[in-house]
Amino acid sequence: MTTAALVKQRSLLGLKELGREEIESILDRAAYWEASPNKIEPVLQGKFIANMFFENSTRTRFSFEVAEKRLGAEVLNFSAAVSSVQKGESIYDTVRTLESMGIDAGIIRLKPIGVLADLATKIKVPLINAGDGNNEHPTQGLLDLYTMRKQFGELRGLTVSIIGDILHSRVARSNLYALRKFGANVQFCAPGSMSAPELDAPLVSMEEALKADVIMMLRVQLERHESGIMAGAEAYREQYGLTAERAARIASHAIIMHPAPINRNVEIDDELVEHPQSRIFPQMQNGVPIRMAVIERALT
Repeated sequence: MTTAALVKQRSLLGLKELGREEIESILDRAAYWEASPNKIEPVLQGKFIANMFFENSTRTRFSFEVAEKRLGAEVLNFSAAVSSVQKGESIYDTVRTLESMGIDAGIIRLKPIGVLADLATKIKVPLINAGDGNNEHPTQGLLDLYTMRKQFGELRGLTVSIIGDILHSRVARSNLYALRKFGANVQFCAPGSMSAPELDAPLVSMEEALKADVIMMLRVQLERHESGIMAGAEAYREQYGLTAERAARIASHAIIMHPAPINRNVEIDDELVEHPQSRIFPQMQNGVPIRMAVIERALT
């Protein structure tokens, strides 16, 4: 196998093109890391990983950093807000510069769609997508699948309702692409102005969505609604929020999920965030072993 082909194989740009067996191997390896009694296993000692975030992030960036440090890697954190990107340097030049300094892998979050795929053809180290525009967020999709698998044992036959801003959601896309490979039934519930017909998944009413095994609420991305696409937070909550009254009607075996950060009392009522059926904080916890598995896959 050529070096370029090997780098591409070890990169993780999205779940749409990743096979079921490869996804399963990542989930299985994450289970290994979750069960590990040691906080640090220096399997990547001497490796340098750059966290390159050209778009703001807190949870994803810290989750990757914890995963990298648990694997014993040297971590370089890059923020576009304090970099030469502010002075007009291109994303390509920034990544190429870090590559030339000797990094072994790059974790990248950026806003424009298509840039990451293009970068991956030019950069000679594995790249891991930490979220690109409204395209994909593969490690979030993987940790969501991992959370569901831990809860239900298997994914086949599950009905998963993804509710909210589908149009701008990379999380919805990664979950849709991956869950279908395992025989799960994915359905969307969204206002017409936030739907994405090109994704070819059933669009159901809120009442129907609440009958699912998994109720996955999406963050209302206020920063992406500059054109007045949303009528208002209270109106959204009334029509599409998971209120306490609606949560009382979900099945006793069903779980509530959310990729966070959470707009409390908009897409989900405050009292439901840590409800017995909520898996929101376990999702965040599961992000570390998932990202350990993905980083290890890239570098070993």
